[in-house]
Amino acid sequence: MNSPLTIKPVATALGAEIEGVDLSRDLDDGTVAAIRQALLDHCVIFFRGQSLDPERHKAFARRFGELFLHPYFAGSRADPAVIDIVREPGDRRVVGEYWHSDTPHVPEPPMGSVLYAVEVPPYGGDTLFSNQYLAYESLSAGFKSMLEGRRALHTDRLVSGPAQQLNAARATKIRIEEKWSETANHHPVVRTHPETGRKALYVNRATTVSFEHMTEEESAPLLKYLFEQGSRPEFSCRFRWTPGAVAFWDNRCTQHLAINDTGSFRRVMRRIQINGDRPF
Repeated sequence: MNSPLTIKPVATALGAEIEGVDLSRDLDDGTVAAIRQALLDHCVIFFRGQSLDPERHKAFARRFGELFLHPYFAGSRADPAVIDIVREPGDRRVVGEYWHSDTPHVPEPPMGSVLYAVEVPPYGGDTLFSNQYLAYESLSAGFKSMLEGRRALHTDRLVSGPAQQLNAARATKIRIEEKWSETANHHPVVRTHPETGRKALYVNRATTVSFEHMTEEESAPLLKYLFEQGSRPEFSCRFRWTPGAVAFWDNRCTQHLAINDTGSFRRVMRRIQINGDRPF
């Protein structure tokens, strides 16, 4: 390792800021291993004052896996791996305004996302993160038993296709497709993290619509309880963005939410995602 990293937790539930590393440089294996371990330990990690162009951004993300291509947001710079998430003054909606994990309607959701602050307001536009290990672990033994082996349906119909009217309310657009077809997959309600072996709650407001073999109407009350469980304040941390800040979250055990409170200010973020595996 070129230099020791300083890791400072930001909340009891999850999150840590890492100092002593320049992500624009070619990182040695020891540094990458230390960053990966910090991610596993804290679920989301933050870096300040970085200077990442899209190529260096992708190079850093590739140290943790192959790049994920988002199925319905248009890529930037003719590069489908690079997504600019822009909030313009006057936008009524923002990407990620509900608690969610990223893209769980695909068979193999991304394992993580690396979000870089290109332009941030002087205040507002924070991101909240929530620890889904704790959301699961705090359930009663009886509730855990009821969820054992149960799967839920994740669909993109709430965020793509029929949701194309969102394009009129926000600067970051969904691709308009003449022949849209729903993408939906069943995943475990409680997934096991492939690296830590810990169990985490895996349902969210943006994509989860029903339990397997149950109707949406029948599923709604229990899902509502689990959605609220997954976003309890004591399971969360809040990150205030600064220019050049980076957030790297483990999509397998966290949810996050973008706060739409930037008012008259512009906010520009750049996101790159990393391939994951099928939840089990």
